[in-house]
Amino acid sequence: MSLLVTGSIGIDTVEAPSGMVEDALGGSSVYFAYAASFFSPVRFVGVVGEDCPQDFLKPLADRGNIDLAGLEVRKGSKTFRWHGKYHDDVNQRDTVSVELNVLGEVGPSIPPQFRDSKYVFLANTHPDLQIELLAQLEGASLVVADTMDIWIGTEREMLIDLLSRIDGLVLNDSEAMQLTGKSNIVQAGLECSTMVRRFVVVKKGEHGSLLFVNGKVYPLPGYPTEKVVDPTGAGDSFAGGMMGYLAEQDIIDAETLYRAIAYGTVVASIELEDFSLNRFTEIDRSDIDARFAEFKELTTF
Repeated sequence: MSLLVTGSIGIDTVEAPSGMVEDALGGSSVYFAYAASFFSPVRFVGVVGEDCPQDFLKPLADRGNIDLAGLEVRKGSKTFRWHGKYHDDVNQRDTVSVELNVLGEVGPSIPPQFRDSKYVFLANTHPDLQIELLAQLEGASLVVADTMDIWIGTEREMLIDLLSRIDGLVLNDSEAMQLTGKSNIVQAGLECSTMVRRFVVVKKGEHGSLLFVNGKVYPLPGYPTEKVVDPTGAGDSFAGGMMGYLAEQDIIDAETLYRAIAYGTVVASIELEDFSLNRFTEIDRSDIDARFAEFKELTTF
């Protein structure tokens, strides 16, 4: 089934206890697309500036099932840049610098041949832009979005409008509590789930996630990852694994959603074992399925 993603493409500098990379391929749509491509063909929509290095997106092009027809190279603009530094506890991160560049301009257009996409993920960006992109689609059957604390704080009314138009929302625990004003994460997740049409996934980092659907809560622990090199993009990889799995399915019920977030958990646990997309380029679907089987055994009692 056709799966479309739109979000950021970034040139990243990452400092971590295990090392440092400069000018690495990053961005929400990049991590999502590669993760989802293990399960489903992906339609990619994003924009870079004319300063973007030649063949910067070659890892995506080399996948063979990521259609880059929605990639815009905008003349006169510069590519989004981000520099982050992780503490010894990699759950803690400082943003050293951020240059919005092209992300602060008008958003990309969805190509006509992509507008019939049935599965859509609106990666984190301004909710007004997410609404604009959603308006370009024709008859999507499942639309899921990501958001972040800054939009909850500064664009709440517009964000609430977006949520009423989509099927699912992915956000972390602090964002869910910020959005609802609830200090209990279960209460917060349940209230968030009433703001969208179908379900909410609340991420809790290394502690796993919670699925809220049909007024019920389905908890899932995190995968016990021993080697954590770079958590950048783990959340987007989680969403990519989840949505890629869902795009394979004929029926999307609570059980299917639960398996989808389990696959998302496994994919994210692999991504963070190296910088950028490096770990992804070393594996295939069989490696994901093997870890999924191990994860299932660990969580069955």
